[in-house]
Amino acid sequence: MHRKKKTQQLQLGKAKELIESCCKTILEESKIVISTKWNMYSLIDETIKLLNLSPDNISDNHSPSETLKQILKNLRTIAVGIATLRNAYGDGHGKSASYKGLQERHAKLAIGSTATLVNFLWDSYELQRDKF
Repeated sequence: MHRKKKTQQLQLGKAKELIESCCKTILEESKIVISTKWNMYSLIDETIKLLNLSPDNISDNHSPSETLKQILKNLRTIAVGIATLRNAYGDGHGKSASYKGLQERHAKLAIGSTATLVNFLWDSYELQRDKF
């Protein structure tokens, strides 16, 4: 397997782990018990609820409310998408000799999306930390 493909596999695995670690740290520090049965969707959903980042929490009185709601709806999609990509293309699962992997640009998109998501969640947590 080419070194670049192996690097992308590792990066996807680490991207998923970073999202999980961020969510688990926020939830644990907020005294939320994390179920061992939670998948990525459950983990991100509980974090979004805790941080009041649900699109339902955006008032329609804000001028960019529909745009903000759409972006917040996609937070879950990004996290679940990274987990799905990791399962299909990341490390942790054996690959056959004919494995092709992701194009580099798709791997960069996944990694950049992960960084944006984690930064946003952590910034939101820090703004609200005193409430927990």
